[in-house]
Amino acid sequence: MSEYRTEKDSLGEVRVPADALWGAQTQRAVENFPVSGQPVPKAFIAAVAHVKQAAAEANTSLGLLDNERRDAIVDACRTLINGEYVDQFPVDRYQTGSGTSTNMNANEVISAIARKHGAEVHPNDHVNMSQSSNDVIPTAIHVSSVIATKQQLIPALTHLRGVIYEREAIFSEQVKTGRTHLMDAMPVTLGQELRTWREQLVAVEKRVEAAVDELLAVPQGGTAVGTGVNAAPEFADQFIRFLKSNTGYPFSSLEHKFVGQSAVDGPVALSAQLRGVAIVLTKIANDLRWMNSGPIHGLAEISLPALQPGSSIMPGKVNPVIPESVAMVGAQVMGLDSAVAIAGQSGNFQLNVMLPLVGSNLIDMTDLLSNASNMLADKAIRDFTVNTETLDAGVGRNPVLVTALNPEIGYSLAADIAKEAYRTGRPVIDVAEERSGLSRKRLEELMDPLKLTRGGLA
Repeated sequence: MSEYRTEKDSLGEVRVPADALWGAQTQRAVENFPVSGQPVPKAFIAAVAHVKQAAAEANTSLGLLDNERRDAIVDACRTLINGEYVDQFPVDRYQTGSGTSTNMNANEVISAIARKHGAEVHPNDHVNMSQSSNDVIPTAIHVSSVIATKQQLIPALTHLRGVIYEREAIFSEQVKTGRTHLMDAMPVTLGQELRTWREQLVAVEKRVEAAVDELLAVPQGGTAVGTGVNAAPEFADQFIRFLKSNTGYPFSSLEHKFVGQSAVDGPVALSAQLRGVAIVLTKIANDLRWMNSGPIHGLAEISLPALQPGSSIMPGKVNPVIPESVAMVGAQVMGLDSAVAIAGQSGNFQLNVMLPLVGSNLIDMTDLLSNASNMLADKAIRDFTVNTETLDAGVGRNPVLVTALNPEIGYSLAADIAKEAYRTGRPVIDVAEERSGLSRKRLEELMDPLKLTRGGLA
């Protein structure tokens, strides 16, 4: 047997690997775009398959496609949605800006799977009926982002919040030195620090949900330029009916489909919120790294789980590897968001021409953030231990506690007491007892670290 077979398209003959399910147009794309070696993410291919399945069902409901071909297309699409035939999608993500190569790759593979089961299905005439790459790919961007965000990212953020909440309750009265400008400040509780992270996650999760819900409106039915040429007027509504049923999500049809094809404003907005998640995770990771620093000459407030040796030359060294990994994820996601923003500017008249980049980056961002959130929860926050002696000693030596004396002795005298305590290394309460005129009992009442974490006046 030959290792290749010959296929034809409108440009002529093409040699295709003998065992490949794809056809001539896919093969041309493989040869034209040897760019990164990174194919379009499998989650995006699954979203294209969702589009093809709903389109076939819609076309049959309108009397445009017979039941046999519909069933063959639907069955083939379901195999792709279930993650099969991933190796049959070799086209590089840096391809034609409309994603036509990926659309045709899907059309050809679905057609080949259908033919294997005895149905005569044509890639363009049947699988691509009532569609264009120019509405399929933007719709797939929406569908893949909705599914990935709701099935992966939101659960991961919820899990991280839950783990933080558990630790927050445990440390609600563990006082530590607060820090502003990385310098000692008034005391806080470790629980308050953890709650800050949790509240940040609550807020950013709401922003992500709002952005992804905007993507529930899809442009399918706009076909080539947004007018709906070559699609029945009822196609878009029928497509939505089946897409909603198949995915379980409340998709709707964009009223003015041009806006979802000539621009990617909705995906850009989601990308910005994913960047927001990256920023929150990076803040948490950096706080953990600082608190874990040491163990002798750093803050040494907590000890993160020891997961692996930290040095090939320094025995016994252990590093904060999980926060470091999360911080790198944050940097990568912020970079991917910048690329999406640039891609968003590439809407020329009736089509954005960086669609594969937008779809791929959104999936990559969602995967990275989901994995990082789960990792941060399970391998760092859940099991870190608190060095209570270090925290308690640090709070007791902190001259900034004189801030609590301001209402009774004034800022200037309080500043002099703080400076003397810094200079001599003596406990600030001892210096204050000598210089403030207040009794030891009153000073202890005013400068009680736990009370100070609750605000107000003593």
